[in-house]
Amino acid sequence: MLPTHRWQGQSRWVRFRNGLKWWLGAALLSGLCWYFLTDTRIGPSELPKGPSEQVNDTFVRCGQRGSSNCVPDGDTILLGRRRIRIIGIDAPEMHPSRCLAEAQQGEKAANQLLKLVNQGPFTLAGPSPAGFDEYGRELKHLLRARPDGTVQSLADDLVASGLVRPYLRGPRDPWC
Repeated sequence: MLPTHRWQGQSRWVRFRNGLKWWLGAALLSGLCWYFLTDTRIGPSELPKGPSEQVNDTFVRCGQRGSSNCVPDGDTILLGRRRIRIIGIDAPEMHPSRCLAEAQQGEKAANQLLKLVNQGPFTLAGPSPAGFDEYGRELKHLLRARPDGTVQSLADDLVASGLVRPYLRGPRDPWC
């Protein structure tokens, strides 16, 4: 006598669907947990307590009108003699870029950062004492208080624009 199985008499599609049901439920549950339990913000959700540095200056692209406050690329600002790298983002390289598409994306990112820093006063916040990257740039968050009391992180806005990507050290993916 041949053994009888629970799937005898069922089509391949029915057997496949029945075998896949619990996987789909587990994947859906995992996805929902990830969505609700992870914080995708890069910048702090509130302005720092204690002393912070308010910036009220107007910025230009570096090389224009000889200003000491300028934007050289999509993740750095120059504030007088200080070079400040925005914590948590990676912008396409412009000098030198690896391909034409990276250079164009880098120009767009720099222009978007310029637009954001010129929208009004912002606060520089970061570790105390100041941290520096391997190129000697200060590492800071650029934050702005909104009228409703929430905090705008310029890094989060740049990532949301799709022109830069989140980056917290380690190897970087190429832009080309």
